[in-house]
Amino acid sequence: MAGSLDFFFSLGSTYTYLTAMRIEAVAEAADVTVRWRPFSVRTIMREQNNIPFTHKPIKTRYMWRDIERRAARHGIAFAGPPHYPNDGDPIANQLGIIAADEGWCPAYTKAVYRNWFLDDKDPGDRETLRSILLSLGKDPVALLERAGSPDLQERYAAQTDVARQAGIFGSPTFMVGEEMFWGDDRLEEALDWCLRHATAAAPGA
Repeated sequence: MAGSLDFFFSLGSTYTYLTAMRIEAVAEAADVTVRWRPFSVRTIMREQNNIPFTHKPIKTRYMWRDIERRAARHGIAFAGPPHYPNDGDPIANQLGIIAADEGWCPAYTKAVYRNWFLDDKDPGDRETLRSILLSLGKDPVALLERAGSPDLQERYAAQTDVARQAGIFGSPTFMVGEEMFWGDDRLEEALDWCLRHATAAAPGA
């Protein structure tokens, strides 16, 4: 591959749906390797007093319409606004860390988002996660136990701290070395930067 970027994301972020469903194909076409890195965007948002704007109906309507337009542009299914915000259970992201370690994070992340955006199933719901893991040929009992362990909680906190130290404040965010690009609409720009500049060591690598 010609370059690599780090994809920092949180399951539960709305715009990340668009990125999760298309980043593999777009990055492969650009000959760029993607490193999937789940973190707690909510922790960072709370620290910055930047809470979801569901109490702002005008912005909320715009967000869903914008996602609908972008989904249509990229050929991504959109069944209308799902329940949001969700319960914020970190288990889905902690499972994502395991999936990233073992190489099945793209399939897992897309399955979580399909269940949320198309079937309106909360991404933190454990029964939903069990079904997703089974569909991927994984052992849900063992993985959910492992994901909830102190070790994974510590790794999740450490991954969030990597994002914090890099100056990340939202999801999705793409890091090319120390160069940051925030938002699904910056994915192509991040890939272009990756191809045009030598990639420095990624944060926390």
